Amino acid sequence: MRMARGDMATARYGRVAMVFHWTIAALIGVNLAIGLGHDTLFDGWVWLHKSIGLTVLALSLARLAWRLCHRPPPLPSEVPEWQRRLAHGVHWGLYGLMVALPLTGWVFTSASATPRPTTFGLFAVPPLPVGADAAVNADVRSAHALLAYCMLALIALHVAGALKHQLLDRVLILDRMLPTVREARRSI
Repeated sequence: MRMARGDMATARYGRVAMVFHWTIAALIGVNLAIGLGHDTLFDGWVWLHKSIGLTVLALSLARLAWRLCHRPPPLPSEVPEWQRRLAHGVHWGLYGLMVALPLTGWVFTSASATPRPTTFGLFAVPPLPVGADAAVNADVRSAHALLAYCMLALIALHVAGALKHQLLDRVLILDRMLPTVREARRSI
């Protein structure tokens, strides 16, 4: 079912989807910054990067389960079919990377000589059964870095698409994922 611009107020994501979206987005943003700057940061940031990565993995699996059980609101009828397909592909690409990126980090940490993944220092996460292998570690580390750049590209495409629709096309795409002031007051 396609919706007209006037129907956009009803075509919104629910609160659970919004919380997943913005929490995971913030964690990914912080983790990409730490990951891309890891050569210039202190070693103390590595444990935080790993902790955030494992948190993103857990939240992303929960978000994916939620998404499979709760259909997203349809895009407005003003959005052309090719842009709908592109948005669909970008969303599923982001879901895939939200799982693959932390998993590759966990694999290369597990393949290191001293695998020590922890979650914010609260508890140790067991290494995956890959064994300490320098070749595997190097290959998976390279894949992890490549996936991070793919994540950056898809995030840029996702944000650019949302801003294009909102600012140029005047189709209120961002409003679907932003809590309104009225909703914020009601939840206080």
